[in-house]
Amino acid sequence: MKEILREIGMIARALDSISNIEFKELELTKGQYLYLVRICENPGIIQEKLAEMIKVDRTTAARAIQKLEQQGLIEKKNDGINKKNKGLFPTDKGEQIYPFLKREGDHSNQVALSGLSTDEIETVFNLLQKIRKNVEVDWNHVKKGNKREY
Repeated sequence: MKEILREIGMIARALDSISNIEFKELELTKGQYLYLVRICENPGIIQEKLAEMIKVDRTTAARAIQKLEQQGLIEKKNDGINKKNKGLFPTDKGEQIYPFLKREGDHSNQVALSGLSTDEIETVFNLLQKIRKNVEVDWNHVKKGNKREY
C-alpha cells in the first residue's frame, strides 16, 4: 500500500515549518497563525468550534488562544445569548496581520498545486476531503477516550 499519510504529513510539516519561519517577525509560532486566520474568517466563533475546525484538543486550543489574546491579536466577547460562550474576535492588530497570512496561504496553495490541471486539483480536493472524513471518525472516537482496534 502507498504511504499516502506519510506524504500528507511531510507536506504539512514542510508548510508549517515555512510558516513558522515567515511569521517569526509577527511572533506567531507553532500553528498560532491557523487560529488567527480561522478567527478572522469566522468572527465570533467559540473556542470549542475552533478546536474542532483545526482538529486539536481543547487544551491545545486554549493555550494558543491565550497567547493570541496576550499578544493583542484576538479578544473574547460574551455571547449575547449564552453567557457561558465567549466569541473569539480579531482585534484591529489581528485584522491588520490577516491579509499577510492570507497571501501566504494562497501562495502556498498555488505552489503546492502548480503543474496540476483544474480537473486534477478538483480530484485531489475531493479525495482529501474523503480521507479527512474517514480520519475524523477515528479522531472523534479517540477524542472521547476510546481506543482504536488495529
